[in-house]
Amino acid sequence: MSYLPGNELEVKEYQPRFRLLYVIMGITFGVFFIRLWYLQVLQGEELRAFSEQNSIKESKIPAPRGIIYDRNGEVLVENLPGFQVTLSPQYIGNLTETAEALGAALNMAPQQIEAIVQRSRRVNGPFRAVRIKENLSREEIFNIEILKQDYTGIDIKETVLRSYPLRENGAQFFGYVSEISKRQLPRLNERYADRNIRFQQGDIIGTTGLEEVYDLDIRGKDGISVAQVDAHGREAIGDPMGLLGSMGGVTPATPGQNIVLTIDKDIQEAAWQAFQDLGRIGGAVAMKSNGEILAWVSAPSFDPNEFATGIAPDLWRKLINDPDKPLRNKPIQDHNAPGSTFKPLIALAALAEGAISPNTIVSCPGALRFGSRTYHDHLRGGHGNLNVMQAIERSSNVFFYKMGIALGIDPMFRYCDQLGIGRRTGIELPRERTGLMPSSAWKKANIGEEWQPGENLSVAIGQGFVLTNPLQLAVAYNAIGTEGKVVRPFVVKRVLGPDNKVIREFEPEVLRDLNSPEAQLKIKPEHYRAVKEGLRRVVNGEAGTARASKLKYIEMAGKTGTSQVMSFSADQIYASCEARPKHQRHHGWFIGYAPADKPEIAFGVLAEHACHGSSGAAPIAKAMVAAYVAKYRPEWLDRDVHKEARERAQRPPDQNTTPTQLPEGPIEGE
Repeated sequence: MSYLPGNELEVKEYQPRFRLLYVIMGITFGVFFIRLWYLQVLQGEELRAFSEQNSIKESKIPAPRGIIYDRNGEVLVENLPGFQVTLSPQYIGNLTETAEALGAALNMAPQQIEAIVQRSRRVNGPFRAVRIKENLSREEIFNIEILKQDYTGIDIKETVLRSYPLRENGAQFFGYVSEISKRQLPRLNERYADRNIRFQQGDIIGTTGLEEVYDLDIRGKDGISVAQVDAHGREAIGDPMGLLGSMGGVTPATPGQNIVLTIDKDIQEAAWQAFQDLGRIGGAVAMKSNGEILAWVSAPSFDPNEFATGIAPDLWRKLINDPDKPLRNKPIQDHNAPGSTFKPLIALAALAEGAISPNTIVSCPGALRFGSRTYHDHLRGGHGNLNVMQAIERSSNVFFYKMGIALGIDPMFRYCDQLGIGRRTGIELPRERTGLMPSSAWKKANIGEEWQPGENLSVAIGQGFVLTNPLQLAVAYNAIGTEGKVVRPFVVKRVLGPDNKVIREFEPEVLRDLNSPEAQLKIKPEHYRAVKEGLRRVVNGEAGTARASKLKYIEMAGKTGTSQVMSFSADQIYASCEARPKHQRHHGWFIGYAPADKPEIAFGVLAEHACHGSSGAAPIAKAMVAAYVAKYRPEWLDRDVHKEARERAQRPPDQNTTPTQLPEGPIEGE
């Protein structure tokens, strides 16, 4: 047994190492115990919720946007059912592989799909389903159903698509919808924080036009669908694990409020068709005399349906680079010199200020020398002797050059400003621009120079610094036709709840009554009547510049105008406009109202690069008035107002009027 002592020595030698092993094992078990205690006790509730969340899928149910109707209940903007494909990030095994497979099925770039998912992960976390593409075709739905067997996290959901049945017609007016951008998100949430409105990434919002202005009314409230899913994201029937509790099921979406507009669909389509038939670009509005907008056209245009499902980059680049600016709302955003359509406003100012009377005769040769410059008439030989009605009818430049000299810029400013030139009209559409009605104070403040007398002549015929648009001019002419009522144009009559009960209703509003005791101007009825008679003659007179557009059954009143887009030398002034390149051709205007004696409808039409208002713009106004009469005054269609006028003219006059001669020297500034 001699080996035992040796073994005892060896055992004693290893005993410290065993103790170290026991200590290490004890520490290891202690660490495991503490970690388990930490996870089970301290973080147990949080981890349990996380585990359950991985088994719960939350999906947003988009709220149908409100329907937009015309004044007679015709649908102008609506919703259509469709299908969209979504990805749930928490169930995606390999995002790159999934994006490549899904991109091939949808004809999308895989990088684009990855970017959409990653952006949503950063903003909304991994549990919010990400919309990849809407308005799926049947072929795309079939392809995705096959993919779902091999790739987790892919879903097809029924959705609501915004639809614009009129397509390009009125696109800038109605606007379009798109997904909220990263830049818009914090701005909108801050703006509406006091109203407890919260936007999220992926929300669809109104971006322009009425869709933007009334977005909060028509957007509705999204619903939520909460379901239990397995490890692959497949929805379970019911709540087998008892995880949903009160969260389970569906919170239905609340539809948005509906809107009834002042627009008349038939007049809208007549205006658009006239633009297409003539091949014009520009803008047009038709308005009831109380301010209700009946038609609104901006051309060229775009199809807002292409924005509802995400516009293609190539199409977007094409739209923003188009020199004719299809995205701009021309009746309120593009401003141009009004040309001869400005002359009736100057005539009213000259009459009210006593520079002339309705019977004053003014010599109107083919040119007027003022200072060191010669100012030409559009008619090389001039018009001879004219009173104010004849000057409006024939659109004499020289007559109104003399009115500009007699008045000066500040009196012209007072009258045109009160009629609404250079002011926002107050219409409930976004990004309306003011335009410009100059004054001596404006030039001093903005250019740092004194007003020059020669500039009065340019302003008096609607050139120089003056900038306006079809809506402003329609409001101003409506005020002349109604003899002093400057109205606020508006486009929404009623806002309706989902049950079609009226929530809000809008009434006509007179912004300024130029005949009220508080009015800054003192315009007599005979002054209005003289200008109105001139406007009537423009369409119905033998020398009227728009006589080609007169109607048999109603007398329109209006004024044509030509707005120069660039200056020409004296030897080029009378050259053919049509022979010039497009960008050098004048714009054509026609502004007016009907009937001539008691207006019911006013209109403003701008035809860019059409050379003449008579051929470029007046036929469009004629189409709108004809559509109005056919719908709202069909009893007028059988009458002949021109025959009635001829019969009245054959009757003996009640009294004779003797015209007065306007002194030539002071007016010409010699």
